[in-house]
Amino acid sequence: MKAGKWLIGTLCMLVAIWAQAQTEVRLAVHDSFALPKNVLAGFEQQNQVKLTLIKVGSGNEMLNKLILTRGKPIADAVYGLDNSNISKAQQYQLFATTQPASRAVNVDLPQALAIDYGYITINYDKAWFQKHKKPLPRSLEDLASPAYKDLLVMPSPATSTVGLGFLLANIGGLGEQATWQWWAKMRQNGVKVTKGWSEAYYTDFTLNGGSRPLVVSYASSPVAEVYYGKGKYTTPPTGDLRFKGAVFRQIEGAAVLNHASQPALAAKLVQYLQSNQVQSAIPTSMWVYPAVKGVSLPPVYAHISIPTKVVQPTMADMAAKQQSWVKQWVKVVQR
Repeated sequence: MKAGKWLIGTLCMLVAIWAQAQTEVRLAVHDSFALPKNVLAGFEQQNQVKLTLIKVGSGNEMLNKLILTRGKPIADAVYGLDNSNISKAQQYQLFATTQPASRAVNVDLPQALAIDYGYITINYDKAWFQKHKKPLPRSLEDLASPAYKDLLVMPSPATSTVGLGFLLANIGGLGEQATWQWWAKMRQNGVKVTKGWSEAYYTDFTLNGGSRPLVVSYASSPVAEVYYGKGKYTTPPTGDLRFKGAVFRQIEGAAVLNHASQPALAAKLVQYLQSNQVQSAIPTSMWVYPAVKGVSLPPVYAHISIPTKVVQPTMADMAAKQQSWVKQWVKVVQR
């Protein structure tokens, strides 16, 4: 009996020592990162390492944190910088000079491996519009009319990549001056602004008990409602609006950070995010499209289609003018 207890105690001690001795690799992610635990565990088991996720707010908050700590980065690799802010990351030399090879992808990013992509647009609550017998807006100009006063909620472009993507879509579709004129009308028309997407979608959107039947979200959000409804819905309870100036294609990527403590493992981790295990999990965990070619979508995605008309600024313009655009938006809408 005593020998058995001694053996169990010894085994527990060895397991604890082994766990402490594991090499750690750190991945900086935004708050929307949500891969299943078993998928993340697959990387740990393959490489006999401990994977630590460091959540650093929204995509832009994460970028600012990485810039501030670039001499001694908080992580070895980063996931979640996108085509709206990755050029700024390059300007500050956040990425290691050498990045791992990418698989064949549907979309790409400079100096990073594309992991997923999605479409930011306006979602609407079908039941609310049916109940109030109100037609859907057909353009941004419609949306700024008195008929849609106090109906839209969106995350701020200053703090949310979703809000930023929507603003970039506006500029791409309307042009700069027309965008500020439109937002001045939207301010008078009662647009509500939140810090992040979650607050806008889960607190203010009527589908979740709020008072706003229009929310800036993703074109794939309607299929998430069907998936999580577990039989409650046979068709999505929400739809999305795809008119000119309201759709932005967001491409998210991953890269090894400059001065990473574990550059070799960081490279393996970035490549793992393009693995079949991760890519197959992305559609029903983060509700965006997998970047790698040939990855099948789950059946629930049959409810929606990929937007075909997307007009947005070039990456060069986004890099050069984004800061001034956001400042101007804040001036027009919130001051």
